[in-house]
Amino acid sequence: MNVQIFIPCFVDQLYPQTAFNMVKVLEKAGCKVNYNTNQTCCGQPAFNAGFWDDAKDVCSKFIKDFSGADYIVAPSASCVGFVRNYYSKLFDNSSQHYPVKDLQKRIFEFSEFMVNVLQVENVGATLNGKATYHDSCAGLRECKIKQEPRKLLSNVKGLEIIEMNDVETCCGFGGTFAVKFEAISIAMAEQKVTNAVATGAEYIISTDLSCLMHIDGYIRHKGINLKAMHIADVLANN
Repeated sequence: MNVQIFIPCFVDQLYPQTAFNMVKVLEKAGCKVNYNTNQTCCGQPAFNAGFWDDAKDVCSKFIKDFSGADYIVAPSASCVGFVRNYYSKLFDNSSQHYPVKDLQKRIFEFSEFMVNVLQVENVGATLNGKATYHDSCAGLRECKIKQEPRKLLSNVKGLEIIEMNDVETCCGFGGTFAVKFEAISIAMAEQKVTNAVATGAEYIISTDLSCLMHIDGYIRHKGINLKAMHIADVLANN
């Protein structure tokens, strides 16, 4: 199966190893992975900030870069959710209407692609310890992902998954929300980390590095013994 990968801006700049780990897992599952070096951003930052014309230019490039018949897989439910749910608003009643519809059918977040498309739930990963899973807002609400990452994690040898209280509550990141409403954002991160720690978990895992970056910032600032991990990094561990 041919797969095009989309690597979000912050993953490319801050967490490149997660991208490499995703490729490692996809190839182990039998995929031929391709990376278009012309790719840039999905357009979400500009769109969320209200610069829709600028966003449309970036999104048009995204549509061109990922034209074709291959599946598109990304280690970010946030970016996938944006393409699926908001590209239609930007390109409604335009010449890009049908290319957008086609694109939206082919793009997947990593864990849902593994489970729902490849139908692979066990990749032979190993991670000893206890973990809790964080449902990102984009994953849960925009991509409707709930059981897929849990199925993959349940088959990681040595890993015990414990659900935290208020698991579906936002971590407080929300992109520029964390900057504009710093106090509220930090309080939400505190609540999320407190619930995670209460499970006795050593790891907090998610599909979105944006959430994990925010959570990890709070963890490090407070000196809490909890490690934030992207699901691709967990599944590549053996």
